[in-house]
Amino acid sequence: MITDGLRELVPAVIGVLVRRGADFASAEDAVQEALIRALETWPDDPPRDPKAWLVAAAWRKFLDAVRSESSRQGRELAVDLEPPAGPVTGADDTLRLYFLCAHPTLPPASAVALTLRAVGGLTTRQIATAHLVPEATVAQRISRAKRRIEGLPLDQPGDLGTVLRVLYLVFNEGYGADSPEHTDLADEAIRIARQLAALTDDPEVAGLLALMLLHHARRATRTGAGGRLIPLAEQDRSRWDTGMIAEGVAILQAALARDRLGDYQAQAAIAALHADAPSTAETDWVQIVEWYDELLALTDSPVVRLNRAVAVGEADGAQAGLAALADLDPDLPRHAAVAAHLHERAGDLARAAELYAEASRTATSVPERDHLTRETARVRQLLRP
Repeated sequence: MITDGLRELVPAVIGVLVRRGADFASAEDAVQEALIRALETWPDDPPRDPKAWLVAAAWRKFLDAVRSESSRQGRELAVDLEPPAGPVTGADDTLRLYFLCAHPTLPPASAVALTLRAVGGLTTRQIATAHLVPEATVAQRISRAKRRIEGLPLDQPGDLGTVLRVLYLVFNEGYGADSPEHTDLADEAIRIARQLAALTDDPEVAGLLALMLLHHARRATRTGAGGRLIPLAEQDRSRWDTGMIAEGVAILQAALARDRLGDYQAQAAIAALHADAPSTAETDWVQIVEWYDELLALTDSPVVRLNRAVAVGEADGAQAGLAALADLDPDLPRHAAVAAHLHERAGDLARAAELYAEASRTATSVPERDHLTRETARVRQLLRP
């Protein structure tokens, strides 16, 4: 029987789970399961902080349910993708291969690395750059993954969340590529995401597709002559693909209406606000900060915190942005570039020039390095009498 003390904690615990991204019904179910566990264990081992115990237990129950649902969808999709018996046709098996490479016996990191290598055709170095880990680490993951699935029947579909992450990374590799053969990866990722969206009603699949479309709509304006990187504030927005933007927004709105927010939907919402703005100055930065807050609740990612600091600097001023940046690890990729931008906006040109130069030395691509070198020279020119 639930005691009055336990009963009083239920609304607060449900509220915590909802803020973390759980839908209400799932949060309620998870809390009820946690309550049952509490009634079984607390008489013999009462916790020092009952609310914290319930939050932790309920969140674990919720994550277990999400993983179970994702695996179930993976099994259903595998059935949908199973070709009929008979002569082999020219059917597209790429999506099925994504699921098979994300084998349930593999850790998620290994499954991602293997799929990017086998399906995406990326090199070990490209995968390492995408994950911000040493190349040797990725090589070991791929080698171990191959050994683990050697001799196993590839008849168990992998996790839907792993497949989505792989598609996201393949798209990013193509979106930021310098060479045409890698640029095609972005189009391929969108094509596969469309197939996946047609086979499942998961709002995160729709969110990922929307995110890809909203980013890809402005790809033609991201670089200039000779591969020169053009930042968002300087892009010619009249050249953005309005049809692709409209499609991405419509897909996103339908996904958000399902009230099952995930990180791809939150990222797509941020991209949609950028796509909707006539200029950087007219961007709804306050709402973008709010979406970054939602994204942080879902991911607690330092990269998200870094991007949020930029948005805070636009919404509330450079000093507020620097304050948001203060708690982050300076070794975080692109930390120096963000700090340079905020210091320049704050009027500290000398420090901005130092940070732009530092960022250029640690840039992960030639276009990014060249862009930051130009920014260093530009700010130094402003410092001259």
